[in-house]
Amino acid sequence: MNPRVIVEGMLFKKSQQKRRTSPCNYKLRYFVLSTEDLTYFECRPGKKPVLKGCIELSKIKCVEIVYSDVSIPCNYKYPFQVAHDNYHLYIFAPDKDCRQRWVRALKEETKNNHLFPKYHPNFWVDGRWKCCQQNDKMAPGCSEYDPSKNASKKPLPPTPDLQRRFSDPAEMVVVALHDFVPQGDLDLPLHKHQEYIVIDTADSNWWTVQDSNGCKGFVPCSYLVEKSPNNLERFEWYNKDMTRAQAEQRLFKEDKEGAFTVRNSRQAGVYTVSVFTKSLGSNGENNPRVKHYQIRESEGAKYYLAEKYLFNTIPDLIHYHQHNAAGLITRLRHPVSMSHNRAPKTAGFSSDKWEVDPADLTLDDAELGSGQFGVVLLGHWRELKVAVKMVRAGAMSEEDFKEEARVMMKLSHTKLVQLYGVCTQHAPMCLLFEFMEHGCLSDYLRNHRGSLPQGTLLAMCVDVCEGMAYLESANFIHRDLAARNCLVSENHVVKVSDFGMTRFVLDDQYTSSQGSKFPVKWSAPEVIQYSKFSSKSDVWSFGVLIWEVYNEGRMPYENRSNGEVVEALSAGLRLHKPKIAPEAVYQLMDWSWKEKPEDRPSFTLLFHQLLALSEL
Repeated sequence: MNPRVIVEGMLFKKSQQKRRTSPCNYKLRYFVLSTEDLTYFECRPGKKPVLKGCIELSKIKCVEIVYSDVSIPCNYKYPFQVAHDNYHLYIFAPDKDCRQRWVRALKEETKNNHLFPKYHPNFWVDGRWKCCQQNDKMAPGCSEYDPSKNASKKPLPPTPDLQRRFSDPAEMVVVALHDFVPQGDLDLPLHKHQEYIVIDTADSNWWTVQDSNGCKGFVPCSYLVEKSPNNLERFEWYNKDMTRAQAEQRLFKEDKEGAFTVRNSRQAGVYTVSVFTKSLGSNGENNPRVKHYQIRESEGAKYYLAEKYLFNTIPDLIHYHQHNAAGLITRLRHPVSMSHNRAPKTAGFSSDKWEVDPADLTLDDAELGSGQFGVVLLGHWRELKVAVKMVRAGAMSEEDFKEEARVMMKLSHTKLVQLYGVCTQHAPMCLLFEFMEHGCLSDYLRNHRGSLPQGTLLAMCVDVCEGMAYLESANFIHRDLAARNCLVSENHVVKVSDFGMTRFVLDDQYTSSQGSKFPVKWSAPEVIQYSKFSSKSDVWSFGVLIWEVYNEGRMPYENRSNGEVVEALSAGLRLHKPKIAPEAVYQLMDWSWKEKPEDRPSFTLLFHQLLALSEL
């Protein structure tokens, strides 16, 4: 039986010092924790990861957070340690919550090992332990090791590295980014810019908070941001999910001298300032262009864009450069935001409302589309525009779906089309989804054929992969991933839709490899042969989706029948490289189409690879 992957992601590691005098070496590696071992790989854009190290879980003797005031020279500032055999491996996470997730998972998997009674809570630096000043690297620890501290007593929540969550709510003060009007009896109103104390984060979407008057209630956690001097999410110039290509496209469209945005670089914890200028070129003519500056950190934990100008926080740095160019091509004049003033979608209309009152729902005559379940109409739930999927009689196992609807509604991510609720009090049953302005991705690609730049095509793949990485982390299988089941929002973000819906189809043809309704051309061999679905079969489908994107909406295997496709796949044949696809992108497609599921990458790894390509 293959080992199960528990958690994975990009982390820095500090290489083992074979000699006391050797310099510290910090390397970015892709870590994978499975039920058998902890492995880490070197990743290069478009290349298959190279295994650089493997630690058997049975040999791990201690896993704990490192508390230290030592300056950390890599971009990830949250260290933890893994003691095994006679070595200490120091690993650095991009944020506190990511570190907590790894420590909890590792402790849970090693709790029955022969563990150290004591450990060193600080680093081994310059030939001695910083915590107790012992100069023997193998000296016994100086603090009692409690394997239950920070350990997970239940399965890890479905929270990917791509989303922020907090691990210590007892001390958490948050600020509201948006107003929130309660829709249920248990909800609490939010007022933009006001502070709240977090009481409970047990629900991954609706947190219990307390306002300044002592009133408590549920609020959507996506409307909140942690109060911190260096937290960027409350500023309109910060667009964490914007890629390099999207930044350039948005700034050129703004067409203002000094228009700028701050975004996440491909390395978590690192930020880039992108700024537009019309300054004269060497020929004396206007030369509109976008310059990208990485925000760097000095050894003294100061932030800078130009080395002479150091600041304690990134907001202080941006504020200064809004008034002074100081080494930049122009000062930062006009902040640009993709969706800062638009409140994010919530998982359901309220914390306790998933069954929608028919009196609150009105339907328009406009038909948005149709599928195997029925027609999709434009509708309004009170003031909110929604897509209403009308389920025709006999198309879906309604009782089974009702049991799963509450679970599906809790799946909430910026790259998933949000299911708001269901209306089952009359026939036909209705499903209420987030409305997506530009419709399905396959139609969008065909309608814009020849006009979409490479950066936009890659950004579409990044969006879909990010949503799928979230589903993967929640152990949720899509089963029918394709461009037709992804939708394009008003601001051209691509989101994954119809995840898991095929489980409830009652039409036998849909699950027959001989039936025309079965998505053979997107299906992995194990699905076609044995109806065996997994996240790795979704990865295969994602490879086909990338092919669709770079062929601008063409049908895969368009001149072959389903039977011919099955024969071709059995013979080891694969889709050809699209003409406009870079070789590195096609390598990721080809990797997704490995015969054995275990040889295919995870969505988390694919996401990091695609993100790296978007920064090249």
